[in-house]
Amino acid sequence: MRFAEFVIDLAAAELRKNGRPVKIEPQVFDLLVFLASNPGRILSKQDIVDGVWHGKAISDSAISTRINAARRALGDDGASQRFIRTVHGRGFRFAVVPTDARSSDQPGLAGDQPQNVQVRYCRTRDGINIAYGETGKGPPLVKAASFMTHIQYDSDGILAKDWIQSFTQFCRYIRYDERGNGLSDWSVEDISLEKMVEDLEAVVDELGLERFILLGSSQGASISIAYANRHPERVAGLIINGGYAAGWRRTSDLKYRDKREALLHLARVCWGDDNPAGRQAYAALFYPDGTPDQHSEFMRLQRETVTPENAFRLMNTFAEIDVRDLLPSIRAPTLVMHVKDDAVVPLHAGKEIASGIKGARFIVLEGRNHIIQASDPGWTRFTSEIENFVRRHIGHIG
Repeated sequence: MRFAEFVIDLAAAELRKNGRPVKIEPQVFDLLVFLASNPGRILSKQDIVDGVWHGKAISDSAISTRINAARRALGDDGASQRFIRTVHGRGFRFAVVPTDARSSDQPGLAGDQPQNVQVRYCRTRDGINIAYGETGKGPPLVKAASFMTHIQYDSDGILAKDWIQSFTQFCRYIRYDERGNGLSDWSVEDISLEKMVEDLEAVVDELGLERFILLGSSQGASISIAYANRHPERVAGLIINGGYAAGWRRTSDLKYRDKREALLHLARVCWGDDNPAGRQAYAALFYPDGTPDQHSEFMRLQRETVTPENAFRLMNTFAEIDVRDLLPSIRAPTLVMHVKDDAVVPLHAGKEIASGIKGARFIVLEGRNHIIQASDPGWTRFTSEIENFVRRHIGHIG
C-alpha cells in the first residue's frame, strides 16, 4: 500500500518512508494496516478492537496510545492530523486513500476510488496542510475551493465526476480541498476569506503556475475575485459559476436571510446526526432536481468531508463575505454563468458579479440544481462555454 511518501509492505511487515524503514511496533503496524485498508471510513473504537485485536478486550487508553504511536511513525500529530484524523465522538478516519487499498464497499461515495489522482500537499503561510490534485493535460484550469469536497473521492463520485471528466478533455484541471474540509487539515484556527485566498495562493505557488484560467463556483467565486484582484498578472481568464460577491447576511432580502440563518443553525445540530432528516433539507436545497442517489451522496459528503463544527464555522464565514468593492478592479476576461432557478445562490447574485466586472459575459443556464449536473438541461451549454473560453484564452497562458 502506497500513500504520500510512505509504503506499507505487508509481506515484510514493514513501514517505509522514502524507501527507508520506519521503526514501528508490531501492534502499531497492524493498527496502521487496518486504518489504511479502510480509507475514508470512520472507524469506531469497537471497529478497531474487532479488526486489529479480533474482539479481545483492550482499553480506550491503550487504543489511544497506539493511535498516537502510529501518528508519530507517520510524522503526524493530533493537531495537523494529516493522515489519521479524530472524528470526535465517533472514532478515527484514515484521510488518504492508498493507491492499492481501495475497497468496493467503502462508505462515502459511489464506485471505485480513482487511480488517476495523486494527492499532494502544500503548506500555507499559517502552517495549514492543503491537499491538491490534478487531472488531464493542457492549459491549467484551477478551481478555487468550494464547500464539501474530497479531491480523491470526487473523481468517481456522482456529483463531481462529470465535471472532472469533461474538463480533463481539454485542460489540466487542478483542484484542492479548502481548509477544515476534505483531505486538508481539519484542525484550523482561522477560517476566513483572507486565509482561503492564501490557500489558493499556496496551491498556485506550489505548482509554479505563472498564468492560468481561474474557476470559482459557489463561494469559490468570492475567493477567485479576491485572488484576481490581488494577482491580475497571473489570471488569464476568470470563470464564475453559481457564485456571489456578497454572502447572504449582506443581502437586503430579509426572507432569504431568515431562511439561510435557520439552515445554518440546523447544521450545528444535525450535521453529524444519525437521523438524516436535517441533512436531507440541505440535499433538497442544493439539488431540488437531484436523483435519490445524488441526494444520498450529498448527505454522505456532509458527514465524511467536514465536522459539524467546521461546517457551521465555514458557512458562517460564507455568510459574511463581501467582495463587491473589488469587482471594478478585475481586468481579466470574465465569463459568468448561473443556473436560472438556483435556490442556494439566487440569480441576481450572478447578475451583480457580471454587471460589476467590466466586459464580463453573462449566461443564464436552464435548471435548478446549485451545482449543475450532466442530467440538467443547461449542462451542454455549461461545458461548451467553458471549453470555448479556455481555448479562446489559451494564447494568454504562459
